[in-house]
Amino acid sequence: MIVTQHVCKRYGKTTVLDDVSVTFPKGSVTSIIGPNGAGKTTLLMVISRLYTKDSGVVTVDGMDIGTTPSDQLARHLAILRQDNALASRLTVRDLVTFGRYPHSRGRPTLADKEHVERAIAYLDMQDLTERYLDELSGGQRQRAFVAMVLCQDTDYVLLDEPLNNLDMPHAASMMKLMRRISHDFGKTIIMVLHDINFASWYSDSIVALRQGKLFCSGSTEEVIREDVLSDLYQMDITVQQMPQGKRLCLFYG
Repeated sequence: MIVTQHVCKRYGKTTVLDDVSVTFPKGSVTSIIGPNGAGKTTLLMVISRLYTKDSGVVTVDGMDIGTTPSDQLARHLAILRQDNALASRLTVRDLVTFGRYPHSRGRPTLADKEHVERAIAYLDMQDLTERYLDELSGGQRQRAFVAMVLCQDTDYVLLDEPLNNLDMPHAASMMKLMRRISHDFGKTIIMVLHDINFASWYSDSIVALRQGKLFCSGSTEEVIREDVLSDLYQMDITVQQMPQGKRLCLFYG
């Protein structure tokens, strides 16, 4: 599991994360929700060690990220950022192969290539392997990046707003894919989401932040409640129980 203990992050005099202690259960899908400026992405970046925390401890399966070598951490934890900065003239196969770098150090073996082919097949992208990233639709490009992190073959996969710039059908498809990856491979998926209905529908647990502090955490049933969400977002929210056992949130202006 991933555990944060009393984590703080500041930019000058501005505190972005304030004494955040939370546990992310293993083998499940957890969504991080909260208003804009709550510290959601910052928490994800601190866990992945892309941002340096000012104080506190973060452990991944007992490994302190502050002292664990980067190559060792990269074999346990993969992150897909919102601003993917890789060159657009990479092909899909090049991108997915890049996911094996923590294992191959740029010299892919036969075993690495087998991982690449499995990830491409799992994402059903065999017909797109020689296409360049800038030739793909937004949904196809996002699937290619998911194939890359899947190919990295880590126990933990972190995603920062994976539904950004996706329309509703593609967003739903992406969330179903995350559920399927967690189930099929036993992956722990942690993602930042703005849409609380997608979080409600597809998550096992939810972490809620507000103004840099941990507001609450727990199972979807414990967090997706009218009193909790109305307090979290400071607006009237109605929660309806759906026939599938899921909960749907309705907003009123």
